[in-house]
Amino acid sequence: RDAVKNGSEMGRKAKSIMDAGMLVGDDVVAGIVAEAIQGPACAKGFILDGFPRTVNQAKILDSLLKKQNVGIDKVINLHIDDELLVKRVTGRLIHPASGRTYNTFFSPPKVAGLDDVTGEPLIHRADDTEEKLRTRLSEFHSKTQPVLAYYGNKVANINADDNVDKITEKIHKSLGEKK
Repeated sequence: RDAVKNGSEMGRKAKSIMDAGMLVGDDVVAGIVAEAIQGPACAKGFILDGFPRTVNQAKILDSLLKKQNVGIDKVINLHIDDELLVKRVTGRLIHPASGRTYNTFFSPPKVAGLDDVTGEPLIHRADDTEEKLRTRLSEFHSKTQPVLAYYGNKVANINADDNVDKITEKIHKSLGEKK
């Protein structure tokens, strides 16, 4: 979306595809990522969140990065049990104005359905249903496992059913950093 908004070469290509009502292909998506990491913000490294999603995207990305003398050093795979994820997602409540989140199972608001700070109503996203989540999880697993296999020993599997500080510590450790 940033590439489209900023009018980069790949962004213009993606916009024309989207304007035609088509899905943007792997080569354009990987090109947008490769274009973005050439910027000064990525000079010391970068993190790709949720990309690549398919082996084809991974191969295209690796090819583009190789042309820039850059490679993927580590792939962080945050693993969480599907049943716990179902509770986290289906129990999620959001305060739209602030972005504050609650969870009916793990961190409920003081008053059911109302934001603790403003007292305004909380929303439950329409796509946060168990049925839709299980469909997304099935697709995610079927596409992610081959990508993890593709990257092989570069993958660090991190158990993500812990608190944020402990997960962050595990990530730093897997990257060889001391925190």
